[in-house]
Amino acid sequence: MTDTAFSLLKPELDSASGIALWIADENLLNQTSRVNPDVTVISNRLDLCQQLESAGWHSLFSDFDFTAYADHSVDKILYRVSKEKPVVHHVINQAIRILKPGGKLCISGLKNEGIKTYLDKAKKLFAGQIEQSKSDKNTWMGILQSPGAPDTELLEDHDYTTLREVATDENFSYISKPGVYGWNKIDKGSAFLIAELPRFIERLPQKPETALDLGCGYGYLSLNCAPLGCRITATDNNAGALKACQENFRLRGIDAEVIAADCADGIAGRFPLILCNPPFHQGFGIEGDMTDRFLDATRNHLQADGIACFVVNLHIPLERKARKRFSTIETIADNGSFKLVLLAQPK
Repeated sequence: MTDTAFSLLKPELDSASGIALWIADENLLNQTSRVNPDVTVISNRLDLCQQLESAGWHSLFSDFDFTAYADHSVDKILYRVSKEKPVVHHVINQAIRILKPGGKLCISGLKNEGIKTYLDKAKKLFAGQIEQSKSDKNTWMGILQSPGAPDTELLEDHDYTTLREVATDENFSYISKPGVYGWNKIDKGSAFLIAELPRFIERLPQKPETALDLGCGYGYLSLNCAPLGCRITATDNNAGALKACQENFRLRGIDAEVIAADCADGIAGRFPLILCNPPFHQGFGIEGDMTDRFLDATRNHLQADGIACFVVNLHIPLERKARKRFSTIETIADNGSFKLVLLAQPK
């Protein structure tokens, strides 16, 4: 599906020259543009980086890290706004720092994503230097010219780059940061899974020596699986999540491996235990094939006598989708919001 906000930005991307950066978030998955060799892509999504690399773009995978760029060193920045406000504010703040005087920030988005508010804030920061356009009443773009220094205080980005304690329970305190899905809370579905984990573990023929946390986020499931004594492999495709998960392991002295991978692609071996709270949102919409991709990854990485422990919203048809991939499918519990599903005997 074509993203109208990206379509508005695309001519500026095509014509960019000098030192130019395209800030690409998850909402740009499957959007296409001809390759511009003057543009470097910065994305916090590994799958998007891989997609763009395969198309011929030069892309950098990071948690929107701009430290490699000196003050006033960039000619143009192109950005279709993200879903999360601290991310947008972080990018705008960095833009005013690294753009050359007269350099341009091209920023687009939809009205219900707050684009008009973002443009108003950016206009103040950029000393009022803005050209606005729209393709319809809901899709806006602003082109801001850098005055060389911010005209007001920087936007509140909740200290975007800083890891901090965000939640605690009877077992752990958890480190996270903006830019990670559900970054400032304990996910209720994941907590439900951990509370009922013994019911899954008792189905294993023996104590698991290894476990795979598929889509680890900041590491909640992994941390709470660690007391089993198994070596954990945690994987995600979000740069901020990987950073936070690694820090949680370090602080707790947990022997675990954190791997950047898209649905465990490239991870070798099979595991007797897989934990997964799969995302069903891809970009700005709900994509049915996200569940399929996580089920495929589980089938490919689960031992013949192992079990996979899934937690999903009640409306996700996980059991039906799993039938062609697993011989054993059992709903262990539901709490009216989430259900816990055991998968075993991969086909």
